Amino acid sequence: MYRLLHDRYPYAHCELDFTNPLELLVATILSAQTTDVGVNKVTPTLFAKYRTAADYAGADRTELEMIVQPTGFYRNKTDALIKLGQALVERFDGEVPGKLKDLVTLPGVGRKTANVVLGNAFNVPGITVDTHFGRLVRRFGWTDEEDPVKVEHAVGHLFIRHDWTMLSHVVIFHGRRTCHAKRPACGACPVAKLCPSYGIGETDPDKAAKLLKFELAPK
Repeated sequence: MYRLLHDRYPYAHCELDFTNPLELLVATILSAQTTDVGVNKVTPTLFAKYRTAADYAGADRTELEMIVQPTGFYRNKTDALIKLGQALVERFDGEVPGKLKDLVTLPGVGRKTANVVLGNAFNVPGITVDTHFGRLVRRFGWTDEEDPVKVEHAVGHLFIRHDWTMLSHVVIFHGRRTCHAKRPACGACPVAKLCPSYGIGETDPDKAAKLLKFELAPK
């Protein structure tokens, strides 16, 4: 199933725009309860103004809130970014650490965010269990676990560590483009013959094709 999904999405990648570990960490925190597309509309302005951890640590709360407001929950996110900057300055000389055990001690950073940063900014393999990943691996029958940490460990045992980051990308791409939460496009799915959940969505190939999103959507 992974090979077939990789063939469908060989270009799968982190869809948050970033140029360094700090930018990716900030963008991932902002992505909670919103879309990557929405975050990417905000971050050019944000990253131009706040270039270092010290910039976030000393940020004017009102100014920062105004910039991140479109991503939702902006007060909580602003608080997290200021505290993140302070923690990085005080404990890591202003640099984003490249180890899971250190990342998860930072304000606003859980295992999901840490694995995104490790896999995409440091090339350290990690499994990112977001809502798409969790939904699909249960549909695929890879695990029955609901808890994200248990899902991460269960799926991690099925694949070699080297594949973890790309596995996360292709599964998340598939969840966003084909295997939707409410109307999965089963008839246009490359793993349909192997999926125990085949049939919960539209099975007619022509109708299913119309459900595809983003670059797979019919012109």
